[in-house]
Amino acid sequence: MAEETNESKAIGGFARAEALTPTQRKEIAKKAALVRWGPEQTPRAEYTGRLKIGDMVFPCSVLSDGTRILTQTDFMRGMGMYYSGWVARNRSAEDASAEVPHFLSFKGLKPFIDRHLGDLQSIILKYRTAGGGTAHGIRAEIIPKICEVWLDAEESITLGSRQKQIVAKAKLLMRALAHVGIIALVDEATGYQGVRPKDALQMYLERIIRKELAAWAKKFPDEFYENIYKLKGWPWPGMKKNRYSVVAHYTRNLVYERLAAGLLKELEAKTPKNDSGYRPDKFHQWLTEDIGDPLLAQHLHSLIMFQRLAIASGFGWNRFLKMVDQVMPKRGETLQLAFPPDANEEDS
Repeated sequence: MAEETNESKAIGGFARAEALTPTQRKEIAKKAALVRWGPEQTPRAEYTGRLKIGDMVFPCSVLSDGTRILTQTDFMRGMGMYYSGWVARNRSAEDASAEVPHFLSFKGLKPFIDRHLGDLQSIILKYRTAGGGTAHGIRAEIIPKICEVWLDAEESITLGSRQKQIVAKAKLLMRALAHVGIIALVDEATGYQGVRPKDALQMYLERIIRKELAAWAKKFPDEFYENIYKLKGWPWPGMKKNRYSVVAHYTRNLVYERLAAGLLKELEAKTPKNDSGYRPDKFHQWLTEDIGDPLLAQHLHSLIMFQRLAIASGFGWNRFLKMVDQVMPKRGETLQLAFPPDANEEDS
């Protein structure tokens, strides 16, 4: 029999493919994928879900071999990381082939990577998604160590504004893991994990995070905002309803532009606006406990005293602002001279 040519083989292959049903084609493709990727070498995602911590969302999976993972790209997005051009291979000779993962490829992190992670080969795992594609994931048990890298870096080196945002999220993530970890251990020890609702731990975590965020936000007394409404002649809706957006500009004017020279510019750099035009963190969350917080509290106390005086005197917003400008001028601005009020001056 004459040897079959490549062309005739191709024609025969197309003919056989045309004769197959869609189900048969799918099964053949599935077997081919198994041969290509190797069922033993590449585990598959068998359970998938979403882990929500504060404003961070991390898609996660449990693989066929029991490994818990978070997808690398989604982890970077949740932490506010970006793909750095400094993807280094400057490791020691014995592990020079281990490329630094993208989420750790920031210049200056190397000493802390060596301290907490060591073998980079064990961090990233290739796996097959539930849909049959391939992805790269981070082993869940590595996440706290990644956070420790950033926390150590904050203590030892100078970080940029974007890197400081990553550190802030690393701290939040570590607190969340500590809270939920002990609850999960108690549930496992008592057998409750078999009867608890599916999202019980997630709900517990969200309550903890909300309490922490509420504690941070309470640095501004309710009276500060209520008095702004009174001075503007607006009906006060209470703290449970959203304030007028312009109140944020009044807060910048009265507080951050007067608290310390250059402070507002620095705070804006630390928490830049996201793609939606909002800042993910409050300015006051960046103030230090030993200096910044007491300074803010003292400033707000003085402002509220001036608000009360203006309201008791029947003054409106404009007269109140002039009082503040005279006694607590914006940092870097020339103090205005005090002039007698014009009898015809509009006060509202």
